[in-house]
Amino acid sequence: MGSTEDLDYPQIIVQYSNGFLISKVMFTACELGVFDLLRESGKPLSSDAIAAHLGASTIGMERLLDTCVGLKLLALERTQEGALYRNTEISNIYLTKSSPKSQYHIMMYYSNTVYLCWQYLADAVREGRNQYERAFGISSKDPFGAMYRSDEEMLKFMAGQNSVWSICGRDVLAAFDLSPFTQIYDLGGGGGALARECVSLYPNSTVTIYDLPKVVQVAKERFVSPEERQIAFHEGDFFIDSIPEAELYILSKILHDWDDDKCKQLLAKVYKACKPGGGVLLVESLLNEDKSGPVESQLYSMNMLVQTEGKERTAAEYSKLLEAAGFGMIQVKRTGKLYDAVLGRK
Repeated sequence: MGSTEDLDYPQIIVQYSNGFLISKVMFTACELGVFDLLRESGKPLSSDAIAAHLGASTIGMERLLDTCVGLKLLALERTQEGALYRNTEISNIYLTKSSPKSQYHIMMYYSNTVYLCWQYLADAVREGRNQYERAFGISSKDPFGAMYRSDEEMLKFMAGQNSVWSICGRDVLAAFDLSPFTQIYDLGGGGGALARECVSLYPNSTVTIYDLPKVVQVAKERFVSPEERQIAFHEGDFFIDSIPEAELYILSKILHDWDDDKCKQLLAKVYKACKPGGGVLLVESLLNEDKSGPVESQLYSMNMLVQTEGKERTAAEYSKLLEAAGFGMIQVKRTGKLYDAVLGRK
């Protein structure tokens, strides 16, 4: 019988163990402004030049840049003057602040907020509740009170969500033909990126973002200009306040924040307010029916454990919630991307 030294160390364990390190390298390069500098420079730069521009140590910057090359986030050119670094196409598109499809803000939110909660994942699993109290010393009873614990945190979250919809919004809004619905309410629409995609895709529609007063204020000041006349706002808490009549309600990444009872409560209010023939569009990351994947949805569900009161669900589970509220003619569309769509009709 051989010793443990004879066994190959599983490569998959190495990859999984390094996942945290990989993401922090990418987050750090974003935070320091590496990709922005290289995009703005218009030419490859040496590690010394990058370090000097960004106020970093030469030894630390060289290691960061070389690791980004290994991760294919940067490309390396060998010249007579030495090594020069430039962005890859994926970095120019997704990791620079100025790109229309920039994911910078969601990465900063993950790096500076989500990761702090994930340090207490074992506690979340043991207790079955979010970890804001351990991570930030604030009550975990109101997840969004904790999430919006400061203006800075709220702005980071809203900008991060806008980043997501800049690359995923059109996929979920085009999953079904929503052109018959012209009067649309986006419940919890935040910074308005999904509303903007909606009026772009369906130019005859108007979208009203229904969100908390402080969220609406920031959205008006920072994200949605007065010239975008097809986008309106409604201040309130849709769990407490009334929901106005509309033809279609969009709930994007809303139900996954809450337990089944809370979801049923909200969907019942939506059904009551919905015009006959209208509907509700759920945008969520769907689990397989046997919950065997996709791994992204499983990871998001773990994140719901450490940050909210909810979870990711299967299509059948969402259909059951919709049916309990009175919705029928339920259709499910998997987009093949991060988020899927479920449409229920009244």
